[in-house]
Amino acid sequence: MKKVGILALQGDFEAHAKTLAKLGAEPVLVRSADGLEGLDGLVIPGGESTTMLKLLNAEKLLPPLAEFGRRRPIFGTCAGAILLASEVSHPPQESLGLLDIGVERNGYGRQLDSRVAHVTPEDDFEARTHSGDMEAVFIRAPIIRRVGAQARVLARYQGHPVLVEQGPHLAATFHPELTADERVHELFLSKL
Repeated sequence: MKKVGILALQGDFEAHAKTLAKLGAEPVLVRSADGLEGLDGLVIPGGESTTMLKLLNAEKLLPPLAEFGRRRPIFGTCAGAILLASEVSHPPQESLGLLDIGVERNGYGRQLDSRVAHVTPEDDFEARTHSGDMEAVFIRAPIIRRVGAQARVLARYQGHPVLVEQGPHLAATFHPELTADERVHELFLSKL
């Protein structure tokens, strides 16, 4: 059984834990650098990226997370995708720089602009999972404005990348943990 950490400082980490457990992984809530020991991978959930960054710095977790990401897969959703990006705008903020993407915070608008939409996976994603559109929950979601040469787009919404991978890492600007579709979590688990 794969042990998957879920950063549990803020956000809906419980929903990720339930999905991962349903898929046969052992979820482990992580609140300190010691919690990263023995994990096969890590999920950084959504939340508010500025607040999450402050908590990470207060707990001195940013360097250990970056080091973990150099050795193990990380999956970031919404704020987690922002933290994985190499460049963050609107406003700029510190990040882990593990994915060569440029992200604009709150790119789809404010909280009341949040939405449930259907996104069409790219062929590469469909070949590795079962096919068909995915339900995607966008909550003050970031927009991926730039995708570097090493990163691959796996799904788009309104022409913008919303699911991207680079090596062992995966980032979604939406919340797959809030839907019944488990394909994104399955893909992440296949990287462990």
